[in-house]
Amino acid sequence: MFSHITVGTNDFERASVFYDAVMAALGHVCFVSGETHRGYGQTSNNQFWVLSPFDKAAAVPGNGNHVAFLAPDRAAVHAFHAAAVANGGSDEGAPGLRPHYHPNYYGAYVRDPDGNKLQAVCHRAED
Repeated sequence: MFSHITVGTNDFERASVFYDAVMAALGHVCFVSGETHRGYGQTSNNQFWVLSPFDKAAAVPGNGNHVAFLAPDRAAVHAFHAAAVANGGSDEGAPGLRPHYHPNYYGAYVRDPDGNKLQAVCHRAED
């Protein structure tokens, strides 16, 4: 359904450190990087981008928006959350079950250093 998702940043170097750690925790690598942009995921689709806004205006997070990354297992949800908090992000919901969504919904929520809300979620039962 999606080609890519993009979030803006006001401090590209800080965002690069944050997203390198967070995306690595989920098994995603940076496949392209420039002075104002980084792309993670695959070269053909399923991409996540962080960049300085093209119009040079301040990057601002949306109210009610968040990006949810699939995690392969619950350990990856924990790794995502720990990497985010250790690299300048803030906790928005510790790793845990959210059975009000479904019995195996295991997720964690964070904000990146620019205030964008992110989530890692595993839909599988615990092994």
